[in-house]
Amino acid sequence: MKDALSVMSARGENPSASLPLDRKWSYAIAAVGFALLTAAAAKVAIPLPGTPVPGTLQTLPVLLSGLLLGARFGALSQVAYLGLGLAGLPVFALPGAGPGYLFGPTGGYLIGFVAASFFAGTIAPPSAGTGFLRRCLAVLAAIAITHAAGVLWLGMIFPSLDDAWRAGSLPFLGFDLAKGILACALAGACGRVARIAPWTSRFSA
Repeated sequence: MKDALSVMSARGENPSASLPLDRKWSYAIAAVGFALLTAAAAKVAIPLPGTPVPGTLQTLPVLLSGLLLGARFGALSQVAYLGLGLAGLPVFALPGAGPGYLFGPTGGYLIGFVAASFFAGTIAPPSAGTGFLRRCLAVLAAIAITHAAGVLWLGMIFPSLDDAWRAGSLPFLGFDLAKGILACALAGACGRVARIAPWTSRFSA
């Protein structure tokens, strides 16, 4: 089973496509769990001077969703998170909910979460061959995507992209890099648990 999946990975195929139905349901439930974790992390919001964007813990569950669930289910978790907020539930960092919330200062980051989780899971899929350095590369790419989406969105509010970068990226870079290192460490720890208890691994027979 593992050999077959290794061949599939080498061919660029998505290993999650071969998951049995019961395992797919498990990952779907986990995706919902990560959506709720992202919502909880949004409530740890710290207002910062000079920016309408609060500092939150959301980057951590976003990165972990991609590293632990893979590209497809990781992105699905963030789509589910957005769906909760667009449906009117108070899951976002700032007050408000519904479709109009996306037009606020954090709308770009929220859309970036979906892409960030997808690319994190694409670059460093949850397989036994994924090492710490590869996870770090995935995390850096995911953080860059999130910041780029947020800054481009803020560029429509601020006079220039330079002002948007100073308000929407610079204050958060160090904090997000720290969360990225933590995400890599946690993903590695989960991988070790999966090797000890094979039933926790999506690649087990």
